[in-house]
Amino acid sequence: MTGHGYRVLRAGLTGGIGSGKSEVSRRLAAHGAVIIDADIAARAVVELGTPGLARVAEAFGADVLGPDGALDRDRLGAIVFRDPASRATLNAIVHPLVAEWMRAAEQAAVAAGRGDLIVVHDVPLLAENRRARGFDLVIVVDVPPELQLERLVGQRGMTPDQAQARIAAQASREQRLAVADLVIDNSGSLQDLDRRVAEVWTELTRRLS
Repeated sequence: MTGHGYRVLRAGLTGGIGSGKSEVSRRLAAHGAVIIDADIAARAVVELGTPGLARVAEAFGADVLGPDGALDRDRLGAIVFRDPASRATLNAIVHPLVAEWMRAAEQAAVAAGRGDLIVVHDVPLLAENRRARGFDLVIVVDVPPELQLERLVGQRGMTPDQAQARIAAQASREQRLAVADLVIDNSGSLQDLDRRVAEVWTELTRRLS
């Protein structure tokens, strides 16, 4: 993709919950990548006063709204984590809006750009939504499932059952690795991660040029 005669490399970044994808995102941003975060997009499209929030309230009832009319994420989460059909309903509303928001954010970054750009779309559910085809390449942050579990319990205070349920609700490790062009192993130290992200950045700049 090019903009104003400049080259743009579009990478998708994904990884399971507890893989340390946010750490990778931060490091890529420090190297100079433009990060477009699907989690930020997902919050933005259901903010107070948005058509997205109106559609969620219509689908799930006023119970999912707080006293101020804003989305009560915990209440909505309790409904959709229990019930795959509810989750599918929510995804059908939110995912197209998120994709649109991210597209607009990328266009704005390209329009404001003063040179070649590496744009990284940070998408937790990239493998699940089969969005891998929309990018020049896909980067997967990979850790063994037992380490995911350990981090979710130790760092996020989940019970082992809650952590297992969150991991099970996502694509499997094999499904993520199947869409990967580049893999960042994040089972070691932060120094190991710094080194691996630097190698990936070198590869991204090589592909851009």
